[in-house]
Amino acid sequence: MLKQLDHIPSGLLDLPATQLEAVLGGPTLIHLDGRRPEPLLVSVLMHGNETTGWEAVRRLLPHYLTGEAELPRALSLFIGNVSAAAVGLRRLDGQPDYNRIWPGCEDAGTPEHTLMRQVLETMQARRVFASVDVHNNTGINPHYACVNRIDNRFLHLATMFGRTVVYFIRPCGVQSLAMAKICPSVTLECGKPGQLNGVEHARDYLDACLHLSEHSEHPVAPHDIDLFHTVATVKIPPEISFGFAEESVDIRFEADLEYLNFRELARGTRFGRLRPGDSFRLDVIDEQGNDVMQRYFCTDDEELTLRVPVMPSMLTRDHRVVRQDCLCYLMERYDDHLL
Repeated sequence: MLKQLDHIPSGLLDLPATQLEAVLGGPTLIHLDGRRPEPLLVSVLMHGNETTGWEAVRRLLPHYLTGEAELPRALSLFIGNVSAAAVGLRRLDGQPDYNRIWPGCEDAGTPEHTLMRQVLETMQARRVFASVDVHNNTGINPHYACVNRIDNRFLHLATMFGRTVVYFIRPCGVQSLAMAKICPSVTLECGKPGQLNGVEHARDYLDACLHLSEHSEHPVAPHDIDLFHTVATVKIPPEISFGFAEESVDIRFEADLEYLNFRELARGTRFGRLRPGDSFRLDVIDEQGNDVMQRYFCTDDEELTLRVPVMPSMLTRDHRVVRQDCLCYLMERYDDHLL
């Protein structure tokens, strides 16, 4: 069952993410009253090693909880995978990914799926005002916000964080996609964990959201947004070995691969070198679930290169994250779809 509280436990805000499990025992939804009753939902630690959201909350709430000021809006704080956070991992072996099990995903049936459904139903009953899910990247990426609907309310919420906005509808089962059915929602990508500028950016953004009285519905000015659309997810099949310096792997990626994030790459850009004589494939899946590797990549002359111009995001050299999630996403500009 979902654990819910109506207060912040004493001393909780003094603790780093690694110590939350000892106090909370598991995923916890905390409700705090504010001047406006419809709550802002903030979710943190969907991935246990992505700590910026929790650090932002630790810096945001003392101003309100010590009586210096009243919360301008009710706040519901969902603290997710504290068991993975205790050991600094995205998720534990045997656990599902906490940001792939929200209602609307193809998979179901685990206790964690049930828990996320309870969060959604609880927030719907509370007439949630907006939802913000705070994440980090493992590779080198700018700060940006993601939306799952081309809707002016969502886009304004996203551009409050910055002008770079990504629209996606896959992968399924993510928090923001589920919450988008009942309120404007965004995902924040705050750079790498442990960076103070990411924490301060997220804290200031959450404070600004708490002060919103309503959602703007007028169109976002084109000069205020760079909108991109995620068109495919790139995964490495389990049987394919990879590395960034190793010689005896199926694909040796370029050492500076993560520096290609959010760069508009030309056709022919090389991603890596292939083992001579072996057949090779990546799982490149579009929004409809189709295999589109041949649309985006070539494997000629023992090299993996782009077949068409595209912009990657979330490229990382972290082997564990690549195996647990993906190598990257592929994006295209989407500015002509602004309302």
